Order: sequence, then structure tokens, then C-alpha cells
Amino acid sequence: MSSTGSNNTNGPFNFSDITANLPSLEERVGMVNALKSKLQSLGGAKGDVLESLTPSVRKRVEKLKELQSQHDELEAKFFEERAALEAKYQKLYEPNYTKRYEIVNGIVEVEGVTTDSSMDQGGDNAPEEKGVPNFWLTAMKTHEILAEEITEEDEGALKYLKDIKWYRIADPKGFKLEFYFDTNPYFKNTVLTKNYHMIDEDEPILEKAIGTDIEWYPGKCLTQKLLKKKPKKGSKNAKPITKLEKCESFFNFFSPPQIPDDEDDLDEDVAEVLQNQMEQDYDVGSTIRDKIIPHAVSWFTGEAADEDFEDIDEEGEGNEEDENEDEDDEEEDEDDDEDDDEDDTEDEDEEDNKTTKKKSGRPLSGEGQQTERPPECKQQ
Repeated sequence: MSSTGSNNTNGPFNFSDITANLPSLEERVGMVNALKSKLQSLGGAKGDVLESLTPSVRKRVEKLKELQSQHDELEAKFFEERAALEAKYQKLYEPNYTKRYEIVNGIVEVEGVTTDSSMDQGGDNAPEEKGVPNFWLTAMKTHEILAEEITEEDEGALKYLKDIKWYRIADPKGFKLEFYFDTNPYFKNTVLTKNYHMIDEDEPILEKAIGTDIEWYPGKCLTQKLLKKKPKKGSKNAKPITKLEKCESFFNFFSPPQIPDDEDDLDEDVAEVLQNQMEQDYDVGSTIRDKIIPHAVSWFTGEAADEDFEDIDEEGEGNEEDENEDEDDEEEDEDDDEDDDEDDTEDEDEEDNKTTKKKSGRPLSGEGQQTERPPECKQQ
């Protein structure tokens, strides 16, 4: 985690500085209850269950509700203390992230690295690369969710990405991502931001997301492509028709889907598409926040991806064994059914042969004789 504030990380840590700006216990309880009310309203009106209960059962349920309220108060206190703990470590992480930024961008050199370019380049006069080129681009492309968002055209711009930071915002609640870029030929912005406003951070329920307006240089926009259409034959206008069309790009991340002011007018299918888009947008943002920023070098080297696959394999082993057992059982059942079918067929053939012998006086064999029809045809 990272903060934009200019806190002195080398000085003594003052816990009161963090807790002073945190909501009180009563406020947290109020937020939790407000969230529950919101969820209930979203779920639609339901009948009062208590009315259908007998007096004795109703009293027991009322007692359970009292216990639930006590639980909610403790839970709110947990959220409060957790927020303070996260804020504490947010400050402690900052020096580590600063050193990473300096190494990645070649501001400082690590111990043991020579600055003699002739040694590193085998005597060539090519300039020595500083820092770790394409650090953030490589780290993001290694994660499968982000790799799907990054196009080949995006890579040229993302090579200029110097750092990514995130920090919580209090009003409205949520978090903010900041992408720091070096001067580049694609856009003027040096910082691109993405804000996520949450109804509650602990669920989490996304209210909306807001991104930076990117100031693209002429002809460099990566989120739109220019389409040219030849005019129809015989048309007075001989010039080709041009129009802009949205195209796939990671930088669409900074133009997130928006909920219209009047939600009631939303068609059900449109609302479902919008919800899926918002969920996908949040997945990208939370992946950058929770995975990429704190473990960037592990994603750069690919170690983090390997660990993710190992976790998936371990979880899937038990399921594969169960599936294999089920398949074996199914195969055994099929074999048994086939054996039964063969036995039935043999029995039917024997009975049919006996019947035919009685009618014709001889077995059905040799050319020119009438062959027996399948049993299912006989029954017709």
C-alpha cells in the first residue's frame, strides 16, 4: 500500500495520528446497519417471518437477534481496529516501495553492479540500460486477468510506466490507484488515476468508479480506431467517410462503465451487462491493488504466477480424484449394462431360433433364405 502524503517514515510512529481520522465505533455500527438495510432493500420486500411463528419460538428468535446485535458491534470494532492496523503498515511499507521505485527507474544503483558499459555490453558502444526495463508491463502481463486487458498496441505506452501506488480514501469510502508515467509520445498526463467508491469496503459493494481523462496526442489514441469507408459508386462526395470506433485497450480501464442517474429506466438485460462490466472493472482494480503492487517483482519474474498455479493444482487434485472415481464407477455401470444387454439379446436370439425352427422345420442358414429381423422390428 502507498500513500500520497509526505509523512516522515523515519520518525517515531504515532498510532494516535492514524486513529484520530478513523470513524468511531458508533459510526461503524451505523454503517454496518445501513449496509444491511441497503442489502435488504435490494433484495426486495419479504414477508415478516416473525408473524408466522408461535409466541415461544418468536421469543427465542428475538433473543437470537439480540445476540446478533452484540456480534455486529464486535464486528464493527474489528473493522475499526483492522483499518488502524492497515494504516499503520501503510506507512511502514512506504520506504520499501520508494527503494523499489528508485531501483526500477535507475535512480540508484544496487551494490555490486558496475557502471562500466563496456563490461556489460561486451565491448560494444551501446548505452547501458538503467534500472529494470519494462518492469511494470511485464509484471502486469504475467497475471492472467491483466494479460487479457493488455493489447500489443498498449505495450508501447505501458513501457513508460514508472510506478503504481494505491491508498484508501475516506470520503467517499474506497480506494485510489495512481499510475505514474514517464514523458511519452502517447499522452500528456504524467499520472493516471482510478477511484473506486464503495458502499462498504468490507463486503465489498461498488457504488461507482471514476478514471482520469487521458490527453492523447494526435493520432496516438489507443482506445479508439479510425475507420475509413469508401463512398458508394455514383456518390457526389468522393471523399472517404471516416468515423471513430472504440477498440480494446488496457487504457479503457480509465473510462469505467457508469450507472445512469435513473436506474429504474434500465432494461433488465442492459442492467445485467452493466453489472458484469462493473464486476470485471473491479476485478482488474483489486488485482492491481492486492496482487501486483505488493508483489510486483514476483510477478515480474513469474514466481507469483507459478505459486498461483500450484495453489490451483492442490485445490484441483481432490476434485480430479473424485471425478476419476466417478468416471470409473460410470464405466463399470456401463460395462454391467452392456453385459446385461448381451445376455438379453442372446436369450432373445435363442427363443427366436426355436420359434423359426418350429415354423420352417429347418434353421435359417445359407444364401437365399429369409434373414431374421431385429427384435425391435418384430414387435411392430
